[in-house]
Amino acid sequence: MKLKAVIFDMDGLLIDSEPFWKQAEYQVFSAKGVKVTPQLSELTATMTTRQVAEFWFTRYPWADASLDDVENNVIDKVIELVTEQGRPLDGVTETIDILKANQIKIGLATNSPAKVMHSILAKLGIGHKFDVLTSADEVNQGKPSPEIYQLTLSRLGVTASNTIAFEDSLGGLAASVAAGIRTIAIPAQQHYQSDKFAAAAAQLPSLSHFQLELAEQCLAG
Repeated sequence: MKLKAVIFDMDGLLIDSEPFWKQAEYQVFSAKGVKVTPQLSELTATMTTRQVAEFWFTRYPWADASLDDVENNVIDKVIELVTEQGRPLDGVTETIDILKANQIKIGLATNSPAKVMHSILAKLGIGHKFDVLTSADEVNQGKPSPEIYQLTLSRLGVTASNTIAFEDSLGGLAASVAAGIRTIAIPAQQHYQSDKFAAAAAQLPSLSHFQLELAEQCLAG
């Protein structure tokens, strides 16, 4: 099976944005009287921004702002931090250039809202290289639901059988695998080669280790 498309996750794969999200959420929700703990924050790491707002509201309901307003405050703070400090992770631009040189379609499927997605891609200077961009705003359920991958496949005009996905999280991996896409996992360093990512077709320490032959092998496997 010939490789026709690659779909990338964004947060944690193209950019180390998790610290930005944690900082923004702590600042915004703490101001609403929420007791943001590291343990509970871990549970929100792969949620959409609306799911995160609902998560904290059910535990520490506030009365002086709507969920929309609080969610947008988090988004705006993340964009501010991305603009100030964002940079691509190792191998991002090189991997995209390899795919473009081989006329392979490139998609993005992210649990982040469109506003954050466009800000990150603009900061990294790579937005124009993607054929399709799909954000959490466009689906009913974010990852680990496969819906965002199914929509991205449809937009790219390809099937799961000739597509590879890149994911760094278990929720993202569950989504891509549920969509039938063979996936290369690039977990955080402390989780590299963990059995938790056994559903992946392959694991890499970073995108800088990617070679086109590996994607072809994953499809053949």
